[in-house]
Amino acid sequence: MNKSELIEITAKEADISKAAAEKALSAVMAAIVKAVSKGDSVTLVGFGSFKSSKRAARVGRNPQTGKELKIAATTVPRFTAGATFKAAVAGKKAAKKK
Repeated sequence: MNKSELIEITAKEADISKAAAEKALSAVMAAIVKAVSKGDSVTLVGFGSFKSSKRAARVGRNPQTGKELKIAATTVPRFTAGATFKAAVAGKKAAKKK
């Protein structure tokens, strides 16, 4: 599924225009990107969490020559799926908390 297909489904399910669905989806994605790039985490209960993570510098290899090369440290985005999302993908019902 790509962004336009997601917009189409969102518009249909929410009974809104495609333009409104696109605007809403773009706003949500921009808010998530902005928060994670500032170092905050974004948690959507049941769906998952977005956060930034530091990746240490390391030594890699060029697969063609076998020569070692240095890979610089960087910050990358991470997504961790929530329990409800994991259960849906696995085809199971999410366990209810007591």
